[in-house]
Amino acid sequence: MMQPPVLLPVTLLTGFLGSGKTTLLNQLIRHLPRTAVVMNEFGDVSLDHDLLEKMEGPMAVLSGGCVCCTVSGSLSPTLKNLFMARKRGDIPGFERVVIETTGIADPAPILDTVLNDPWVRARFRMDGVVTTVDALLGDVQLDSYFEAVKQAAVADRLILTKTDLAKPDTVAALRQRLGELNPAAEQITAIRGEMDFGRILDLGLFNTRDKTPDVQKWLNEQRYKPVGQTRLGQVKPQSGSHDSRIRSFSVIIDEPIPLTGLAGALEMLVGFRSGHLLRFKAIVNIAGTDKPTVLHGVQHVLYTEAELEKWPSDDHRSRFVFIVRDLEPEFVHRVLSDFTNTASGRPSPEITQTAV
Repeated sequence: MMQPPVLLPVTLLTGFLGSGKTTLLNQLIRHLPRTAVVMNEFGDVSLDHDLLEKMEGPMAVLSGGCVCCTVSGSLSPTLKNLFMARKRGDIPGFERVVIETTGIADPAPILDTVLNDPWVRARFRMDGVVTTVDALLGDVQLDSYFEAVKQAAVADRLILTKTDLAKPDTVAALRQRLGELNPAAEQITAIRGEMDFGRILDLGLFNTRDKTPDVQKWLNEQRYKPVGQTRLGQVKPQSGSHDSRIRSFSVIIDEPIPLTGLAGALEMLVGFRSGHLLRFKAIVNIAGTDKPTVLHGVQHVLYTEAELEKWPSDDHRSRFVFIVRDLEPEFVHRVLSDFTNTASGRPSPEITQTAV
């Protein structure tokens, strides 16, 4: 039997203007040989001159077997050119790709390309989103620019930079704020770009080293507050900073979910509320099967669903975690419950349960 091709992992590196992405990239190239770095514009990133070995049009071959190239037109042809050059042996056989965005970029279109372009998806896999946050100016940027809030909300890892220049109480307050925006994202400190770079690899559902799914750590639902006992419409968004528009919460469905009910609920949430749905993850008990299904989405972009070989624990309830903007947790719970119960032929109960 032929083995499936090994897909090249892709890390999306984002972060607001001046948050230290370039410094981090320079150190990353030194510490992770055989990395391909894709940038929006080559001239915008000041890679150290001693790393550059030769230039070949939009590609630069770097020391340590790394490669740097620029986005030419759109991301899909850039990744194709990079992959084909690797296959022909024109450039070193890189083992991973890091895509660096501009400081005000929305991560969703890049994720859409990697996840949904058929040619790209057959050769690359999305490993995770890493966001740099300036410890000195992070609070101001989160207050002033919703792009900064969105970048923090969709991250798998949050890299705090310039912590050596900021006051300890400033850093502590920023950490707390980020923890409320994105409860499950691990916060890592980088000093002048130096950090343990192994902590930003293998962030997806499957660890590429041993192929073992770590669903519990990936979902991390215990860090999200469950939808409470309040009835629909009683909780109203607060006014003020961008943060007040962001909610992170979990929803747990006790009964198995019919596939048609799940599809209908996702179509409703993703199709009609994608602008409000920043990110969600789920492990779902589909009626009629004894294996769990894993779901993951960012705004309108859905990852390919994955069926696991077995449940990671004795808890076989469907568990969803959400980060949303201007969207009531009770509304999301209602959509999931209504579609589930309608497909099952059960009446929809009032939202009174609290999940742990």
